Amino acid sequence: MAVEVEVNEAPSVNWAKIIALLAGVGLFAIVYFSPMWPDAVDPMGKHFALSKAGKGAIAVFLMAGTWWVFEVVPIGVTSLAIGVMQALFLIRPAKVAFKDFMDPSVMFIFGSIVIGLVFTKTGLTKRLAYKMLSIVGERTSMIYLGCFVVTAALSHIMAHTAVAATIYPLLVAIYSLYGEGDKQTKFGKGLFMGMAYVAGAGSIVTLLGAARGAVAIGFFKDIMDKEIGFFELTYYMLPIGWIMVILLWAYFMIVMKPEKKNIPGLKEKAKRLYIELGAITRKEVIAATIVGTCILALGTFAILKAFIPGFVPPHKTAVILISTILFFVTGILDIDDLEEIPWNIILLFAGAMSIGFCLWDTGAAEWMAINWLTIFKESHWFVFVMSIAFFVMMMTNFIMNVAAIAISLPVALVIAPYLGVTGEAILFSSLVVAGMPFLLLVGAAPNAIAYDSKQFTTGEFFLYGIPASIILMIVTGLAVYVIWPMMGMPITLG
Repeated sequence: MAVEVEVNEAPSVNWAKIIALLAGVGLFAIVYFSPMWPDAVDPMGKHFALSKAGKGAIAVFLMAGTWWVFEVVPIGVTSLAIGVMQALFLIRPAKVAFKDFMDPSVMFIFGSIVIGLVFTKTGLTKRLAYKMLSIVGERTSMIYLGCFVVTAALSHIMAHTAVAATIYPLLVAIYSLYGEGDKQTKFGKGLFMGMAYVAGAGSIVTLLGAARGAVAIGFFKDIMDKEIGFFELTYYMLPIGWIMVILLWAYFMIVMKPEKKNIPGLKEKAKRLYIELGAITRKEVIAATIVGTCILALGTFAILKAFIPGFVPPHKTAVILISTILFFVTGILDIDDLEEIPWNIILLFAGAMSIGFCLWDTGAAEWMAINWLTIFKESHWFVFVMSIAFFVMMMTNFIMNVAAIAISLPVALVIAPYLGVTGEAILFSSLVVAGMPFLLLVGAAPNAIAYDSKQFTTGEFFLYGIPASIILMIVTGLAVYVIWPMMGMPITLG
């Protein structure tokens, strides 16, 4: 009698990941243990020394960036490494490094994701998805466009993180009708990546889409002693935001052209499924009321802050977390639902906050900004403006966009008058690119939320983000050189 012996094959070694992991560690070691670097010198001759801790922050920054792009370990684990490296190498105390993991911005993302979870659990997601599909029809190009337009429009009136968390389950429901199961497809990649991109494009149009606008305007007022109003910002940003939405739709129709031109019978199927859902349930009404009230409150507070000097609204994180608490109080969610939270995504942003604050606290971010911008201090004014936009765009992909604005805008506004450039040109061009980090997941919460679909890898997101970032820079250049001057914005002095 023959005896079968089961032989377990040794798992294959993923050399690409090992090389990327070691490359990240190598970059850290080269930078951290290198001799001290020269001072940065601003146009006024002031020196900014890079401390050992600052050099360490840049080292962690490079290691984390490498690991995130190549996904050598889960993205949340890379974030944990950010805190660990700061503590191990005495870059910042562990108490400070890990405290950033519970920054209010991280908790805001948590609250936004919970809203998306509630929409899915109550059935609101399917109801909205079926209604939308019955309107946009069966052509996949129109499904792309419909999803992108809704996402961008919602980002005008609520934080783009909350928009992405709300739209994400809607896209999951839509994709389930594509007929490919959980399989990765071009349509799936374009649908979810496109949502992340256009959420950023929509968020630049008003002060309600993200905190970066209010922060930048605050810096502008302090340095330039000029006010930028709520509607003034929208006036200049509206055409740029929607030009980007249309171009991004065209971009994804080229690089992520859906495998199917049409989904036969989709419109009728969506109508039938909507009818089968029956009458709206009590839990759906409660969930929609809670979310609607929170969104209304956030929008109202933002408008009051813009128009009433001295008005201090409650923090947006406290407002959004009220919805989380109420979901559990009303019984819509229970303890088991906490297991459905994508903690990998939460940790990703926790680490992003930690490295962002690390670069800021150690002076490394300011050192990098001054070194970069002073390279262009004698350039043509247009080159200088675009160099600032490029710097902000790159920094926004690695650290929170508020921090990218905070480290670059003050320096740029000081240099600008020497090159005959107005502060408005610097401010608005920076805000355009700060809203659209297309390269790394850590650049914006919608990027990471879209990643949870498992339709694309971090490497794919990076690669497809390169042409999108080039499009963004071209549109920004056109805005500075052509569109905004035609609309009446002063660009050059004199």
